[in-house]
Amino acid sequence: MTTLTLDILRLGSKGDGVADGPNGPIFVPRAIPGDRVSVDLAYGELEIVEIETASSHRIAPICPLFGTCGGCLMQEADKETYSTWKRGLVIEAMAPLKAGDRVAPLIAAHGDGRRRVTFHARRTDSGVELGFMRARSHDLIPVAHCPLLTDGLKRAAEIALPLATRLASSGKPIDVGVTESLGGLDVDLRGYGAVSAQLRRTLANDAEHYDLARLSVHGDVIVERRRAEIAIGRARVALPPGGFLQATQKGEEVLAELVTQALHKSTKVADLFSGIGTFALRIAETASVHAVESNAPAVAALQRAIRETQGLKPMSVEARDLFRRPLTGLDLSSFDAIVLDPPRAGAEAQMRVIATSNIPRVVSVSCHLGTFVRDAELLVRGGYRLVSVTPVDQFRHSSHVELVGVFERPVLSVKRPRKLLG
Repeated sequence: MTTLTLDILRLGSKGDGVADGPNGPIFVPRAIPGDRVSVDLAYGELEIVEIETASSHRIAPICPLFGTCGGCLMQEADKETYSTWKRGLVIEAMAPLKAGDRVAPLIAAHGDGRRRVTFHARRTDSGVELGFMRARSHDLIPVAHCPLLTDGLKRAAEIALPLATRLASSGKPIDVGVTESLGGLDVDLRGYGAVSAQLRRTLANDAEHYDLARLSVHGDVIVERRRAEIAIGRARVALPPGGFLQATQKGEEVLAELVTQALHKSTKVADLFSGIGTFALRIAETASVHAVESNAPAVAALQRAIRETQGLKPMSVEARDLFRRPLTGLDLSSFDAIVLDPPRAGAEAQMRVIATSNIPRVVSVSCHLGTFVRDAELLVRGGYRLVSVTPVDQFRHSSHVELVGVFERPVLSVKRPRKLLG
């Protein structure tokens, strides 16, 4: 065994400890600044052989599977070290915009825990196993409970395993998505083909036995015993089966508060990539909103919520693929603010149009640092000023961070309106 003693100086982008070696940085999994560690160099991947001196910032992990399960990158650094690292990821990413000084403190948004989880199920020689992926592997690690989940999901794995076993005869990998809703657990099984009438009856009985709110297979509802819904502001929204939902309730509330604060003076807002109305329904308590979304079930859920909610300002909903057919300058000309919450791919096509518009304020919500910066550069080149960037830590113990960026167009740089093609 080839060993080397290293002093860990900082954290890398993936949460590894970083030491300075003779040929450049050396990345050590599970090491934190202040550690002195002996590492094994024999097989290309570094592993800690011994922590010779433990950092004063080192703490015990909250999960016995940490380091084996691939779900978490960091559990052994104290709150200060962890928060500084995560905010630092955002500051570093803002370098092309020269906006590191506009990055606000990290907001903790784990709250009561994650309200949705996806388990993977695989048939093995000994039966069906259910769990998460191992660290740096495609192998499965059985998981009975994850401490990051809400109390309402404590029995999620216990329920998911027998349901996955029902479908395992296909020989295909099965994923089980479980979401905590106000009506109870909402389960969507994925990876299976058409469901026979007999299997539907069996699964419906399972839903009764486990007291599920709803059970579906690839969005095909097998049975809905109670409405699977969440509260968004004063509205109650019925979730589309297997649809997107912010991972934690606290995370959704923090993001929404940042958005509504940034738009508090706006009277007519376009909410692009609106989903089920996470922001639109809250904004509509004080301003009129036009929501645009391509996913048909999400559009239907939002439209239903609008019909059933009293006291909102005028709202309209448009089904439209903003990647292929972004709103034009003429479409946007009547709004005094825009909020966008695109998927990881960002909103490049739409941002190119917004950059040529006269919209006074743009709020960009993002789950990906790289595409946020790319899209922000388009706005800045178009004359917008990046006012602030707020990082939100919804995915605790990971490198994943949400962002809310606020952009303003200075009055002196307002452009003459012009109609754009497309």
